[in-house]
Amino acid sequence: MANLVNLERVSKAYGVRPLLSDVSLGIAVGERVGIVGRNGDGKTTLLEVMSGLEEPDAGRVSRARGLRIGYLHQGDELSDTHSVREAVLGGKADHEWAADATTRQVVEELLAGITLDRAVLGLSGGERRRCSLAALLLDEHDLVILDEPTNHLDVEAVAWLAEHLVGLSSALVVVTHDRWFLDAVCQTTWEVHDGVVDSYDGGYAAFVLAKAERQRQAAASEVRRQNLVRKELAWLRRGAPARTSKPKFRIDAANALIEDVPPPRDRLELQRFATQRLGKDVLDVEDVDLTRGTRQLLSHATWRLGPGDRVGIVGVNGAGKTSVLSLLSGELAPDVGRVKHGRTVALQHLTQQVDDLDPEARVLPTIESIRRVTRTADGEVSATAMLERFGFTGDKLTARVGDLSGGERRRFQLLRLLLTEPNVLLLDEPTNDLDIETLNVLEDFLDGWPGTLVVVSHDRYFLERVTDSTWALLGDGQISMLPRGVEEYLERRHARVEAERQAEAAEARPAAAPAAVEQAVAPKARAGSAEERAARKTLARLDKQLERIAAREAELNAEIAAHAQDYERLAELSARLDDLAAEKDEVELEWLEAADVLE
Repeated sequence: MANLVNLERVSKAYGVRPLLSDVSLGIAVGERVGIVGRNGDGKTTLLEVMSGLEEPDAGRVSRARGLRIGYLHQGDELSDTHSVREAVLGGKADHEWAADATTRQVVEELLAGITLDRAVLGLSGGERRRCSLAALLLDEHDLVILDEPTNHLDVEAVAWLAEHLVGLSSALVVVTHDRWFLDAVCQTTWEVHDGVVDSYDGGYAAFVLAKAERQRQAAASEVRRQNLVRKELAWLRRGAPARTSKPKFRIDAANALIEDVPPPRDRLELQRFATQRLGKDVLDVEDVDLTRGTRQLLSHATWRLGPGDRVGIVGVNGAGKTSVLSLLSGELAPDVGRVKHGRTVALQHLTQQVDDLDPEARVLPTIESIRRVTRTADGEVSATAMLERFGFTGDKLTARVGDLSGGERRRFQLLRLLLTEPNVLLLDEPTNDLDIETLNVLEDFLDGWPGTLVVVSHDRYFLERVTDSTWALLGDGQISMLPRGVEEYLERRHARVEAERQAEAAEARPAAAPAAVEQAVAPKARAGSAEERAARKTLARLDKQLERIAAREAELNAEIAAHAQDYERLAELSARLDDLAAEKDEVELEWLEAADVLE
């Protein structure tokens, strides 16, 4: 199959630093490639060379004739003088764009909460990003290039985007640090490092396994080389050849890599340490009401966090996740009720803001002023070693904080917080601007950190990797536990959206009846056929059935909130909710079939 883009022995440098050295690769029709690598290693440069925005210093880039490329930059190219309707939909009226199912879906998912006639000038950075992504997806391309497309998207929108991209016929190249997204979308993974691009088959999980196997083989080769050197030295020393046997290595790479590997963390041991540091009481939210503006986020909510709990919080943008963290930290007071902190709690809160750093401060002196030696699961570690662990080496150790990139400032902010040795951590979108290598370091650190952890993140992989339970803000004023995690959250959100659509359709149907009566039709035609009369009776029956199901759903959700600490009861209620959702799907399908008769 012919390639859409070919790079032949391409090199590209900025200043004295080579980002690409003698790179050769290609993108085939329909191929989906994910690109990973550390910040600053050349991922965006590779995209720009492929798309023609940058010319290589050496080598050749060839593209198929008439190739249509869609490129989502980390910035945006929206015109401030346009409305959202003009920027995304080309100025089409509602009845024009809504007639297309794909357009409707893109608008509903990515532009939720954004008025189409609103000016682009007044949009936030996240809203502009979603508008740019929507505009790109609504156009036709042979090759789609996406640079960090999941930024500013919640878990639900990321899942939708992954499903949408898999269904595209165009080729796809995506740079992202969202490892769940890479696994869900990509068939091939490219790792950009040290000026070269290594290719691996499969998504992130396959990339990790294949990379570990390559490293194992390289390590085995180095062991063999060192053994040969030692044997040669021994021969020279003894004056006679030693009798040796050849080393034997297992070939079953995958099994050898994962065999007898322990879990990332010992949950019981960490909880034991956490209880010693924290006691029994950590954070208690008791009968709390919380309102922000005109929205009531919590209503008589009760939630208790114990020592060693590792909790993830999910919810749509605007559901109140950040407000809940501020409530737990004490920065935000509840309208009603109270938030109680244990006596030994040493809490730190990582916010989404990075403007609390002194731009004139130097990296190493700032860290040393907090703590020169830090206690970790591996023992005591110096400030310099901790900085190196988080990617600050060489001249970065003495750099001004104001000269750091966005990702480096986020790493510095996180490290400064961890060095205070808190026993309760609240992390609000900690993965923003972090590359995968830094995320691995952070996860490794948290694996040995004994304390209570609460994480808000749209990065599903990180959320499931570092936490043990998932809780959701579903818009009912409660913090609800989800026994099956993010997957259950997506199912419940989908069921809720479908219920809202059905309710809107039910409200619209009675309003349509008077208009039908006004039509100048024959009495026999107005009465309709026997089939139509039967369909109307069926619809009336199914409407009542759907109302009963909705009431039962509300009862089950209330029971789930009431038994938030009883895991066995939660599992039983969740199973009953799943059965109810299946029944609802069948009723809705029957309703649609009856409605088709009347159209």
